[in-house]
Amino acid sequence: MIAKVGRKFRRGEYNEQKDNLEYWLSRPPEERVEAVEILRRRMYGNTARLQRVGRIIKRS
Repeated sequence: MIAKVGRKFRRGEYNEQKDNLEYWLSRPPEERVEAVEILRRRMYGNTARLQRVGRIIKRS
Protein backbone atom coordinates (compact mmCIF):
# COMPACT_ATOMS: atom_id res chain seq x y z
CA MET A 1 0.00 0.00 0.00
CA ILE A 2 1.32 3.43 -0.91
CA ALA A 3 1.09 6.03 1.82
CA LYS A 4 -0.19 9.46 0.83
CA VAL A 5 2.22 12.21 1.68
CA GLY A 6 1.32 15.87 1.66
CA ARG A 7 2.18 19.09 3.42
CA LYS A 8 0.24 22.31 3.97
CA PHE A 9 1.93 25.67 3.52
CA ARG A 10 0.85 29.21 4.10
CA ARG A 11 1.12 31.59 1.19
CA GLY A 12 4.77 32.57 0.68
CA GLU A 13 6.11 29.79 2.95
CA TYR A 14 7.00 27.25 0.27
CA ASN A 15 10.32 27.68 -1.54
CA GLU A 16 10.47 25.16 -4.39
CA GLN A 17 14.04 25.96 -5.42
CA LYS A 18 15.34 25.43 -1.89
CA ASP A 19 13.47 22.13 -1.57
CA ASN A 20 14.79 20.93 -4.94
CA LEU A 21 18.35 21.83 -3.99
CA GLU A 22 18.08 20.08 -0.65
CA TYR A 23 16.64 16.99 -2.33
CA TRP A 24 19.35 16.70 -4.99
CA LEU A 25 22.15 17.36 -2.50
CA SER A 26 20.81 14.48 -0.41
CA ARG A 27 21.05 12.05 -3.36
CA PRO A 28 24.25 10.09 -4.13
CA PRO A 29 26.43 11.44 -6.98
CA GLU A 30 25.65 8.45 -9.22
CA GLU A 31 21.92 9.18 -9.03
CA ARG A 32 22.48 12.88 -9.81
CA VAL A 33 24.60 12.06 -12.87
CA GLU A 34 21.95 9.59 -14.07
CA ALA A 35 19.26 12.29 -13.72
CA VAL A 36 21.35 14.68 -15.83
CA GLU A 37 21.80 11.95 -18.43
CA ILE A 38 18.04 11.38 -18.60
CA LEU A 39 17.43 15.12 -19.12
CA ARG A 40 20.17 15.24 -21.78
CA ARG A 41 18.55 12.36 -23.68
CA ARG A 42 15.16 14.10 -23.55
CA MET A 43 16.67 17.29 -24.96
CA TYR A 44 19.11 15.95 -27.56
CA GLY A 45 17.85 12.44 -28.30
CA ASN A 46 19.64 9.18 -27.72
CA THR A 47 23.02 10.29 -29.07
CA ALA A 48 26.22 9.10 -27.45
CA ARG A 49 27.69 12.58 -27.14
CA LEU A 50 26.65 16.18 -26.90
CA GLN A 51 26.71 18.22 -30.10
CA ARG A 52 29.68 20.45 -30.70
CA VAL A 53 29.05 24.05 -31.53
CA GLY A 54 31.62 26.13 -33.36
CA ARG A 55 31.46 29.77 -34.35
CA ILE A 56 33.61 31.78 -36.68
CA ILE A 57 33.92 35.36 -35.60
CA LYS A 58 35.33 37.87 -38.09
CA ARG A 59 37.28 40.63 -36.43
CA SER A 60 38.00 43.91 -38.10
